[in-house]
Amino acid sequence: MTTTMPPPDFALWVFLSRTPLLWLTVTLGAYALTDRLSALSHRNPLVNPVLLAVVAIALLLWLTGTPYQTYFEGAQFVHFLLGPATVALAFPLWEHRRVVLRAMLPMLAALVVGSVVALASAVLVARAFGVPHDILVSLAPKSVTAAVAMGISETLGGDPALTAVLVMLTGILGAIIVTPLMNAFRIRDWRARGFAAGLASHGIGTARAFQVHPLAGTFAGIAMGLNALLTALLVPALLGLIGM
Repeated sequence: MTTTMPPPDFALWVFLSRTPLLWLTVTLGAYALTDRLSALSHRNPLVNPVLLAVVAIALLLWLTGTPYQTYFEGAQFVHFLLGPATVALAFPLWEHRRVVLRAMLPMLAALVVGSVVALASAVLVARAFGVPHDILVSLAPKSVTAAVAMGISETLGGDPALTAVLVMLTGILGAIIVTPLMNAFRIRDWRARGFAAGLASHGIGTARAFQVHPLAGTFAGIAMGLNALLTALLVPALLGLIGM
């Protein structure tokens, strides 16, 4: 009985595909490449590095038949850095503290209006179309950063995995349309532009805001944090109000 040895290149791929550092390298390399493409396009909102990197990695996983769990064993190192990256937003906040304090009242008013509209519009439209309860709950915190949104969803009976996908889609869509939308409405105040981006599209929108202007990024970071806190309070209240 003879056994056929796998080709050397196939055996090497099987070995590498089970190594967590491979997928960490793939993740970082994909983002570095797509970010370079974004820079070459002069930061065109349509050339969003997060979107392009997600598509590239998903295509690679599909072509190689790699399970998501295998990929995440390496990518979890990047996921771990989300916490320190969020805390690091305090540095630009401190640098622009005087500007932030002067805009405190308008910022809080925009926070309340923006949070309520983002939450209520999604929930009420989904309910009008007869969306099942668990999907509706998963949709409700879509404008909040993923870690908080998944916690809200799981606590209230939603699907955290679905929430994570909806959060990412919301963030990517917001990052793409925020600049042309603000330009169309002739909004030139970097504080308002950044705050809107961070409130509606959390971390991905905040990253886009920093690419455009540091002051916009600062206000986007503030909006992202405050919206996470307020939405965590509003979601249970709204679901209870509409009888869910």
